[in-house]
Amino acid sequence: MIDYKNLKTAPGLPTPLGAYVHNNGVQFSIFSRNASGVKLILFHNSEPDSDFTEIALDPFLNKTGDVWHIWIEGLSEGQVYGYRISGEYDPANGHRFNENKLLIDPYSRAITGNFIWDLSKACGIELNVSNEAESFSTVDSGPYVPRSIVINGRNEIVKSPIRIPENDLIIYELHVKGFTAHHSSKVNFPGTFKGLTEKIPYLKELGINAVELLPIQEFDEYENININPFTGERLKNYWGYSTIAFFAPKGSYSSSGTLGQQVKEFREMVRAFNDAGIEVFLDVVFNHTHEGDHRGPTLSFRGIDNSIYYILDEDKRFYKNFSGCGNTVNCNHPLVRQFILDALRYWFIEMDVDGFRFDLASILGRDQKGEILSNPPLIEWIEEDPILRNAKIIAEAWDAGGAYLVGKFPGRWAEWNGRYRDDVRRFWRGEKGLKGAFATRITGSSDLYSTTSPCRSINFITCHDGFTLNDLVSYNNKHNLENGEDNRDGENHNFSCNWGEEGPTNNQEIEKIRKRMIKNFIATLFISLGVPMLLSGDEFRRTQKGNNNSYCQDNEISWINWDLLQENSDIFEFTKSMILFRKEHPMLRSIRFYTGEQGVKFTTEDIQWKTPENTTPDWDDEELCIAALINGAYAEEIFLIPDSDFYMMFNPSNTDIVFSLPQSPSGRRWKLSINTAAQRGMDIYLKDEPIIEREKITVEAHSMIILTA
Repeated sequence: MIDYKNLKTAPGLPTPLGAYVHNNGVQFSIFSRNASGVKLILFHNSEPDSDFTEIALDPFLNKTGDVWHIWIEGLSEGQVYGYRISGEYDPANGHRFNENKLLIDPYSRAITGNFIWDLSKACGIELNVSNEAESFSTVDSGPYVPRSIVINGRNEIVKSPIRIPENDLIIYELHVKGFTAHHSSKVNFPGTFKGLTEKIPYLKELGINAVELLPIQEFDEYENININPFTGERLKNYWGYSTIAFFAPKGSYSSSGTLGQQVKEFREMVRAFNDAGIEVFLDVVFNHTHEGDHRGPTLSFRGIDNSIYYILDEDKRFYKNFSGCGNTVNCNHPLVRQFILDALRYWFIEMDVDGFRFDLASILGRDQKGEILSNPPLIEWIEEDPILRNAKIIAEAWDAGGAYLVGKFPGRWAEWNGRYRDDVRRFWRGEKGLKGAFATRITGSSDLYSTTSPCRSINFITCHDGFTLNDLVSYNNKHNLENGEDNRDGENHNFSCNWGEEGPTNNQEIEKIRKRMIKNFIATLFISLGVPMLLSGDEFRRTQKGNNNSYCQDNEISWINWDLLQENSDIFEFTKSMILFRKEHPMLRSIRFYTGEQGVKFTTEDIQWKTPENTTPDWDDEELCIAALINGAYAEEIFLIPDSDFYMMFNPSNTDIVFSLPQSPSGRRWKLSINTAAQRGMDIYLKDEPIIEREKITVEAHSMIILTA
C-alpha cells in the first residue's frame, strides 16, 4: 500500500520524457516551455472518482531548461497520473494554459480505458460562445477524462524481424475491431487484439504477408455527436483518425483489461503475427490531434504548450487546418519532430511493429507557417533514422490543404498511389483515352517513380476510405444518409459503376458483369508492378451498402460479415489463387521498370504493347483495348532464374474482342492462366493450364485474359 501522504521525492532527471519505473520508484518528466507551473496528480486508484495527491514541481529544483521532472520513491507500474499546468490563458498570443484541465502525458504508454469521455467538461473554453468572445472555462475536467498509466519499459530487444522484401509484400488493410466484431467471425474474443490473432490461419490461407491496421493509438470513440437519422443511434468515431495519446494502444481493443493490460495484449498480437510470417504496419495520424479547433477539448498538447505543438493561424486564437479536422500538428518544430521520432521508435523497438503508414503525410512536409518545404526535415529524419532504418514507411501523400505530393516523397518512402486507384477504376469502367494511363499504372507508375523503384508505389483499388470492391461495382452514387450529414460527406467522384441497377440485384446478367469486374480488379492488382494492398473483406465481397465514408459506423455497416465468405467462396478462391500466381512469377514482383527496349542478352524487348490486331498501339486514339507482351527471360537479371512469358489482354469495352496472338519471346506454346470471364474452376489455372493451339482468342466484354508460356 502506497502512503501518498508521506511520499519521498528527488528532483529526478529531464530525460527520458514520460513516466518510467526507476530505482524503486517512478521518474516523471514533461516538456513545457511557456508554463509557469506544473502539478503532478497521482491518483490512488483507477476509478474516475479516485482520491488523488497533488505535487507541485519546484521550478528551481524540478526543472531543467524547458523540462519539468521529479522522481518519487515507492511508486510502480500501474500508477495512474496526470498533470495540471498553469500559465497564461492568452489565445491572442497562442497560449491556452488552464489549470482546471487534467492533462494526459504525451508520452503515456497507456491511458485508463474505463472512461466514457465527457468532452463538454474538458473544453478549454465555454462551448456556447462565439469565435469573437471566448470565455475561459473554470470547469474541472478531472472526473471526466482518462488518465495516464505508468508502464514498465523493456530492457532488451526481443524482436526478431521478418524483413520481407518490399517487392514480395502483399498488404491487407483492416480495422482491428471491425475484423472480428460481427458474430459470424466465431472468435472467442471479438473486436480485440486477441480476437485478431485468432484469424491468423485465415490470413495465412489467403496468402497475405503484411497487415496494415487502422489507427490503434488511443482515441475517443465517443467524440462524434451525430445521430443516425433512421435509428436514432448516436454515431461514433469508428475509424480512429483522431489520436490523443500517440504511445498508447487503444484500451477498448483489449480483451484482458484496459488499465495497462492493453500494452501486453498488443505486443502478444504482434508477436503472433510475426511468428506466422506476417508483418504488422500501423496507420499513424501525426498530422492532427483529437483536441480539434479552438472550441475543442483541452486534453493534452493544448494545455501543455499550445503554441509549440500546433500550427496557428495569423490570428493566433485559431488553428491552421490542413487536416480537415480542426487543427494541424506543428510537425517541423524541432521539439515536435523529436516527439514524433520518439513515438515511432517506441512502436518499432518496444512494441515490435514492422512499419508505418502516415495519414495525410503531406502535412509532415509543412513548415511552422504551414508552407510546403522543399526539403522537409521530418520526412528526411524518418527516412534516415538509424533505428527505423528497417521499418517500412508509407505516405498518404496528400492532405486536406491541397498538397497532393504523390510521386514526390524522397528516397525509400513508399506512397499510397491514388493515381493507380483512379486510373484503373476509370479504365475498367470503359472510359476512353485511358489505356495509356492504365498501361503506366500496371507497370509500376514510372511517370511517378522512375528514379527509384516500382516498389515505391502502393497499388490499391479500394481502401477503408471509400467504396468496398463489391460496392464499387454495385453503386453509381454514395449512400451515406445514415452518417447523419444529409449525404454531404464522403467522396463524390468514385469512378464506380453499378452496371444497370443501384445496389443489390436479382438480375443475373448484371450480377454476372459485377462478378467479372471484381475479378478484373483483383487480377489487375496482383499482376501490377509495385506493392499490392487489398482491403479486408474485398476477397469475398464485403459490402457497406453503398456507404463510402463509414468512419462513424461502429456496426454491421462496417464490421466484416464472415457469412459472405461461404456465399462468395468463388471470389475468395480467385483472390487466393491470384496472390499465389503473383508469388510464383518473379516478373510480376520486379524491382525494375520495364524499358520497352531490347536488352544485351535478349533478342526481344522486355515489354511490347499491342493492339488486338497485334500491331503497335496509337496511344492517342480512343481504342479501349490493350495488350502487353512480356519477356520472362528478363527475370534472370534480377532473380537469377527466368520466368514465364506473358501475354496480357485487357478488354474494358462492352463487346467481345478478338485478339491475334503473337509468338512468345521464348518460342514456347501459350497456355491459358487467367480468364476473368470464365466460371469458377476455369477462371484461373495454377497448373495443368490448357494449351492454346489457335492463333486468335476472343476476350469477352469487360474481361481480361492472361496467357503464359
